[in-house]
Amino acid sequence: MPKHVAVIMDGNRRWAKSRGLPVQLGHTAGRRAMKQLTLNCKKFGVQVLTVFAFSTENWIRPKEEVEFLMNLFEEVIRSDMEELIQNDMRVSVVGNVGGLRPSLQSLITSSSERSKDNKGMDMVTALNYSGRYDITEATKQIARKVKDGVLGSVEDIDETLIEKHLQTNVIEESSFRNPDLLIRTSGELRLSNFMLWQSAYTELIFVDKLFPDFNEADLVEALTLFQKRQRRYGGHKY
Repeated sequence: MPKHVAVIMDGNRRWAKSRGLPVQLGHTAGRRAMKQLTLNCKKFGVQVLTVFAFSTENWIRPKEEVEFLMNLFEEVIRSDMEELIQNDMRVSVVGNVGGLRPSLQSLITSSSERSKDNKGMDMVTALNYSGRYDITEATKQIARKVKDGVLGSVEDIDETLIEKHLQTNVIEESSFRNPDLLIRTSGELRLSNFMLWQSAYTELIFVDKLFPDFNEADLVEALTLFQKRQRRYGGHKY
């Protein structure tokens, strides 16, 4: 069973358009699917779930849609995330949180603080997130430490140090910070700037279903496929 599952929740807009519905209803359906995905992952013993909710590139969408999404994220934190916190889950957000509106930033900070001592599954939401931004910010932090003498020299920089400065360091257990399994819905076959460093050895599964239709049976199928794969990490198993 994978310890860390990451999901690119793709297809909300197409789901709505295929039914002749407003795009907003697609995102609302995606919200329901995300909550069910979280509960199912907890049921099956997944330790960390990371979902890609909003990328830095998504700001180019129509203003009305972006505004709806920001309101929806606030509703999710007030309602769905609150329920997860009561179920002993740790909730956190990765991404450029400072680029979000103050009311949303406040809710994110509050939910993370109130759940930090919980011992259940980690629920991580990538919001205003970019894999390149994640790596760039980690590099800047390390460069400052070299400049300020906190690190002796550039020779002290290694992969472990870089990983400690990536945003996934919000996950308490360091061995769970890189996804074992990444699922992308909607039939698209790309990472779309999501967890680029962390996914170096992640098993990838692409599902044709649009995210609002992704259900427990689909998750079970993905988990089963993962269990059949041999993870070699560059080596061989005979």
